[in-house]
This record gives sequence, C-alpha cells and structure tokens, in this order.
Amino acid sequence: MKKILILCTGNSCRSHMAEGILRNALGDAHQVFSAGAKPSGYVHPQAIEVMKEIGIDVSGHTSKHLEQFLDAGIDTVITVCGNADQACPTFPGMVNRYHWGFEDPPHAQREGEELVDAFRRIRDEIKLVFEAYAAGLLEK
Repeated sequence: MKKILILCTGNSCRSHMAEGILRNALGDAHQVFSAGAKPSGYVHPQAIEVMKEIGIDVSGHTSKHLEQFLDAGIDTVITVCGNADQACPTFPGMVNRYHWGFEDPPHAQREGEELVDAFRRIRDEIKLVFEAYAAGLLEK
C-alpha cells in the first residue's frame, strides 16, 4: 500500500483539508497523512467546519511535524504551500514529489468575503485538484 504525505507549514488548514479529501477519494487504496514544517499544534476550527459541510470529518486530526514521517516509508510527498515546498527535506528512497500551492485560508479573505467563505473557496480548490489526482491514481 502506497503512503502519501501532504505538507504545509503549520499543518492546521490546507494539509488537513487535502488529507481528508484525498483519503475520502482513495478509500483504502493508499495511506494518506499530513504534517507541517512548523506545526501550529492544532487544526483550525474553520477547516473542520467547512470539511463537515462536504461530509468529511477531520475533527480527529492532529498537527504533526514532518520529521516523524522521514523513516515511515513515504512514497509520495505533496506540498500545498510555498514555505513547505522550500522546507521539505529529502525523503529516503524513490519518493515522488509534487507541489500544488494554495492560499492560506486564515489570510485569504477577499474584500466583502467572510472568513468561512475563504475557507470554503480554498477547500473547493483543494478538492478539485486532489480528487483529480486520486482519480489518476485509482486508474493505475
């Protein structure tokens, strides 16, 4: 079973949304994890809320440091923010590496937009990318 690690800086929003969406799309076909280069120590409540809206529960997720995955046999690393892409160490073995950057939801509010709407917008962007990625993996 392949292991996929999704990284962002704080491991509080984007990586958890991506982990939940990818895990939901892949089922038991792969193991999916998320971590951060500088973990915040929590999962943002708005991320939990907007994921519940699409039927995915991430309330049991915790903020983790990427170092705990260095020797975990990770096959694929996906970074979802520029800082994590820069900070990502080299993982042992033949690791596939992708970078798909998304705005940081707590700092992505547009004029006239509520914070929860910024979270929804970015969740939907993540969902589009990661469900397409999952479909490609499941075709193999």
